[in-house]
Amino acid sequence: MHTTLPSRRLAALLAACVVAWACGASEATPTARESPAPSAGAVGTPVRTATPAGSVATPSSSPAPPERERTFELAEYQVPRGSGPHDVAPAADGGVWYTGQRNGTLGHLDPATGEVREIELGRGSAPHGVIVGPDGAPWITDGGLNAIVRVDPSNDRVEVYPLPDRHRGANLNTATFDGDGVLWFTGQTGVYGRLDPDEGRVETYDAPRGRGPYGIATTPAGDVWYASLAGSHIARIDRASGEATVVRPPTEDQGARRVWSDSMGRLWVAEWNAGQVAMHDPVSGDWREWPLPGNGAQAYAVFVDDHDDVWLTDFGANAIVRFDPTSETFESLELPSAGAAVRQLFGRPGEVWGAESAVDRLVVVRSGS
Repeated sequence: MHTTLPSRRLAALLAACVVAWACGASEATPTARESPAPSAGAVGTPVRTATPAGSVATPSSSPAPPERERTFELAEYQVPRGSGPHDVAPAADGGVWYTGQRNGTLGHLDPATGEVREIELGRGSAPHGVIVGPDGAPWITDGGLNAIVRVDPSNDRVEVYPLPDRHRGANLNTATFDGDGVLWFTGQTGVYGRLDPDEGRVETYDAPRGRGPYGIATTPAGDVWYASLAGSHIARIDRASGEATVVRPPTEDQGARRVWSDSMGRLWVAEWNAGQVAMHDPVSGDWREWPLPGNGAQAYAVFVDDHDDVWLTDFGANAIVRFDPTSETFESLELPSAGAAVRQLFGRPGEVWGAESAVDRLVVVRSGS
């Protein structure tokens, strides 16, 4: 079924906070807040915070080399009230796509102007994930429609690819393109699947351990791995047969939520239940795990940037956390908006983007040398 729906434009002023801090190997310093954040949904109200950053070292068998000098700046952007932004994906035009899970839209933010454009995806839509495909278009996993959705960025035309009837109510989560340009996706009810854009046909598979498939990622070699939150494992998909092979992290019941690959093909896993980040090397089979700093950590999102630094979101600390694998140190940035709930991270060189789903804002961390 292919559906074309109208779009509407909404001018949204920038509600931003700018935070600059430098990396270091010192102990964390206290947070200094200059003014309280406005209530969720306030448009055009500036929010300023000062959050000095610190690094927390993790045990290592050898002295860590000097940390690379990088500086960072954080900013928030308001999006329409009630949209409930869930996932983000940097757009080819320099903007940012995001899924409006609560109002059934795909949004586009222009960071230069603060302008937001919303595209209605259809009655019953509840989009979860969004990625940009090799064609430059946003591709969406829509749990409400139980379908993969593509939006043409040139005219906002919406194309809907429903899942087979045997997997109704898949609770679609996240998607990734493999090395051959085929889209793979997950569904938390125990489903994963594929869509070849050239064929336009969706195929689905039963996950080997049932419920839980959540985050999914592709390595530089084109291999596809997903993380199972309920199953507390990761799994590699054989792209030829569709069969998934389960690989378990060392910590039991760790709640592997999202997964990302670095430039060397190593897999980084956000362990929600354990409050840890894990690294798995598929070549050697080795695992390593690091607990996030502080008490009550909840590692939700994970993303690896162009420097191979690992970024996570910590629900327990309401923070975005950077992990440097070279020095094995963490650096935590408190989010300006209380209870922001950043569920996913994505980026491009020099930028890491997230959606603050509880307060209807997008957040970006920009880096420099």
